[in-house]
Amino acid sequence: MAPPLEHVETHVGHRSGTPTRRSLLAGVAALGALGAAGCSRVATASTKEGGGLLERLRAAGVVRLGIAGEIPFGYIDTDGELTGEAPELARVIFKRLGVDRVQPVPTEFGSLIPGLRSQQFDVVAAGMYVNPERCEQVIFSDPDYQMLDSFIVRKGNPKGLHDYKDVVEKKARFATGTGYAEIGYAVEAGYKESDILIVPDQVAGLNAVEAGRVDVFAGTALTTREVVKKSAKAEATKAFAPLVGGKPHVDGGAFAFRSAETALRDAFNVELRKLKKSGELFRILKPFGFTEAEMTDLTAKELCGGGTG
Repeated sequence: MAPPLEHVETHVGHRSGTPTRRSLLAGVAALGALGAAGCSRVATASTKEGGGLLERLRAAGVVRLGIAGEIPFGYIDTDGELTGEAPELARVIFKRLGVDRVQPVPTEFGSLIPGLRSQQFDVVAAGMYVNPERCEQVIFSDPDYQMLDSFIVRKGNPKGLHDYKDVVEKKARFATGTGYAEIGYAVEAGYKESDILIVPDQVAGLNAVEAGRVDVFAGTALTTREVVKKSAKAEATKAFAPLVGGKPHVDGGAFAFRSAETALRDAFNVELRKLKKSGELFRILKPFGFTEAEMTDLTAKELCGGGTG
């Protein structure tokens, strides 16, 4: 998936040629409303001993996951079932933590952090990129994947666009997704933000490239390579690391928790590390298009700007 601050944020992540975030949100509005009707709020987190949410989830037997309808990160499939890399991973980890069921709460990507903080759901399970701006608002598990960027371009890449510097130097018409990290990366490379075409998702980005409305759409390497598979007019460029502060940057996607819930986050991390060590994490993520190269030992602390400790 993806991407930035949920404005506050401007970076994602993140994301296939099947229905995506916006289209799926429309289709699952009734499901979201039903979930909200069942329990529109959760109890306020205790600040003692890192919060008490885990015990409440065990007692309730269900955890509510904030998702953004974005393939392959977290979405409702054509059979009306919750799936995606984050929900499937959540099922495994929360089962191990004593919580038997997961329940989706669909929302816009930009509403995930506000929704979490206002207790509309318990955890963000959307493959959200970890970055310093977001880390000021929520706490993250360690990433379950790492990701580079890639472009969707016309077949043959006629303008020779391989990174954000190329986009700027060749004055290419540039598009990316709503709230995506790629907005910030393009701006840092010198692209004028007001000139960026913002589209709902990678499918809309592919359509814009195919129709000739833009020269390039930027997204995660995973989503760009997946969405162009059935295209006769477009292709994905080789994955690359965007520059942040002049240095190559690798993003990592993780689960987000309310800041008081350190006990839940820490328990989640313990199980995540076990899955990484056993290789089961890759087996869970592989069906959604992830490669072994996208498995990671990055930590949330590193991505939040706290060093490697």
